[in-house]
Amino acid sequence: MNEHFSQTRKIDPSRGTRLADNTPNDADRIEIGPTQLAFAEWEMAGLTPPDLQAMRHYRWERLTRHIAERELAGLLVFDPLNIRYATDSTNMQLWNTHNPFRALLVCPDGYMVLWDYKNSPFLSSFNPLVKEVRSGADLFYFDRGDKIGPAADVFARDVREICREHAPGHDRLAVDKIMLHGLRSLEAVGFSIEDGEEVTEKTRAVKGPDEILAMRCASHACETAVAHMEDFARTRIPGGNISEDDIWAVLHAENIRRGGEWIETRLLASGPRTNPWFQECGPRIVQNNEIVAFDTDLVGSYGICVDISRTWWIGEDRPRPDMIYAMQHAHEHIMTNMEMIRPGVSIDELTFGTHVLDDKFQKQKYGCLMHGVGLCDEWPLVAYPNKHVPGAYDYVLEPGMVLCVEALVGEEGGDFSIKLEDQVLVTEDGYENLTQYPFDPMLMGQ
Repeated sequence: MNEHFSQTRKIDPSRGTRLADNTPNDADRIEIGPTQLAFAEWEMAGLTPPDLQAMRHYRWERLTRHIAERELAGLLVFDPLNIRYATDSTNMQLWNTHNPFRALLVCPDGYMVLWDYKNSPFLSSFNPLVKEVRSGADLFYFDRGDKIGPAADVFARDVREICREHAPGHDRLAVDKIMLHGLRSLEAVGFSIEDGEEVTEKTRAVKGPDEILAMRCASHACETAVAHMEDFARTRIPGGNISEDDIWAVLHAENIRRGGEWIETRLLASGPRTNPWFQECGPRIVQNNEIVAFDTDLVGSYGICVDISRTWWIGEDRPRPDMIYAMQHAHEHIMTNMEMIRPGVSIDELTFGTHVLDDKFQKQKYGCLMHGVGLCDEWPLVAYPNKHVPGAYDYVLEPGMVLCVEALVGEEGGDFSIKLEDQVLVTEDGYENLTQYPFDPMLMGQ
């Protein structure tokens, strides 16, 4: 009762008007972000949060430059992660992935127009880089029924009008993920449609200084959440009646507690369900003295993806020798492949320079050696030699790229698999492994 309203409405009353990431210290703000718990843990760990104003400007400038260099009339994006990258605003992200109601047009002069849900034009008001907010990009059947066509025509005419003002004389429009009627209407008003994903994936691939700070913070929050999940698993599984879902739920809860956002998959499995890999977690009761393996695929603090994998042995008995060998082999695989990462190395060099898994593990090896990561799994993909497609990735690594280095080791018809994955930053002269989470000592044979 003695606290003043000006204090109780703050996220952290001990701070001033701005938080450590240069955002308003306002508990009632529209803008989402990390919690007090996350900030406290990062401070204790000696981490510096990003300056979000600087991060947003970096992304906007980089995206605008890529559009201008391609001499496009603009870039029109519907993918909610591309909208997040350009504006740092969110709106029902998962629902939006299958009911695309948001769109963003970025012009080559940097002018940005956001089409949002008609009742929520205020959700991007914290970002002055968004110059206009409109509605009407909802071109899916559930929302428009048999009148999608006329709605798409109105939307396309709006886009045409904006591009004439901000990119006169240009008719090539890059678009990422658009509904069929929208595509037809844009072509009808004279646009030549180009591949928007090529623009956004290459733009997002190189992270700026504040994005890297954000990823360090997100990684710490993710690994803290994983530690809670591991403690739950090791404490509760020996007592019985703990399901895979029970374990996975801990990661979800601890991610949200730190201002994380969602988890893209359900890749946690136990015992024989780890082989073949990609069985999603379910109601199976995990037995004592079994393997538990998982892949976080976690969209955490600041919307940053932290995509790491670990495999644990849960129980007081020793794991079998073949399990220890598989774990050591998987560890050798990612650590050896990590050593190839440096600026200037080509994707093909990574593919053909890979550590080679034993023959018995070849058939069930992972779908790629490495892949980019940022707001989600991103370009580029580094294929294994037998999956190499000439010309698909004729590029070299640059400082600021972040790659996830993968290993999946399990025999066809076996009763277990080992899944490992670390998240690695390309530096000016090599690499830095951003993943600090330890490997299970018993499975490592220690």
